[in-house]
Amino acid sequence: MTTTALPGDLPLPTNDPTLAVPGLDLATLRRRWAPIAARPRIGAEEMRGADARAQRLGVPGDALMEEAGAAVALAARALLTSNRRGNGVVLVLCGPGNNGGDGFVAVRHLARAGIRAAAVLVSGEKGPGTPDAARNWERLDGVEGAERIHASSAHDVAMLHTGIERAALVVDALLGSGVRGPLREPVRTAVDLAMRARSLGVPILAVDTPTAVDLTSGEPSDPVIRADLTVTFHRPKRGHATRIGKALAGRVLVAPIGIPAEADPA
Repeated sequence: MTTTALPGDLPLPTNDPTLAVPGLDLATLRRRWAPIAARPRIGAEEMRGADARAQRLGVPGDALMEEAGAAVALAARALLTSNRRGNGVVLVLCGPGNNGGDGFVAVRHLARAGIRAAAVLVSGEKGPGTPDAARNWERLDGVEGAERIHASSAHDVAMLHTGIERAALVVDALLGSGVRGPLREPVRTAVDLAMRARSLGVPILAVDTPTAVDLTSGEPSDPVIRADLTVTFHRPKRGHATRIGKALAGRVLVAPIGIPAEADPA
């Protein structure tokens, strides 16, 4: 299919040779994705619309998830390098939806880069709740350096507190934008786990937005994760520019994931 390029189009995370280097740091990644960060800001509904239109134009949702997860893995590698973190495991807390699916992809890419990573499915259900997320959960089976953990209850999540200070990084891939009111278990305890890790000096990387800071308004969930770095996709988000959103998102990177110009809001 032929698509119109967006201003600042770059190679996608899965095939950008300038990023496939040892020792990638945040400054390098920020410079590489600077043209994407310079695009006009959009909100949550506009992003959902762009995602849906991209798929109607022939871009598979699985392909978008692959690029998003690869971008998260690149950001995780860069954060580890810049923070000079040791050999601990990268703990990726994943919800049952597509935000969690991005986390599963990130774990696969990290493991293949030689970084030990664990995908924790935080859900009372038997498995992920969307087809794309479910496929990427299954793709982790047998990947060397990748561990799958299903935390189906608050108790299961609480067991991860032991030794959390030794984690190299915690990735928040629990929930995206749009959640209202108090968070339910076991996600609520997973948020507490992430914030406990942060209090012990473990950096927090959020996928698209900290759970579950609204991408339009910047309004937080209850409780809320405060990230050191957030990787969002395709366009900067208005919610990350608000006073509260900016404080919770930390530094923000904007990654290309393959949404064509025709899919953008008019």
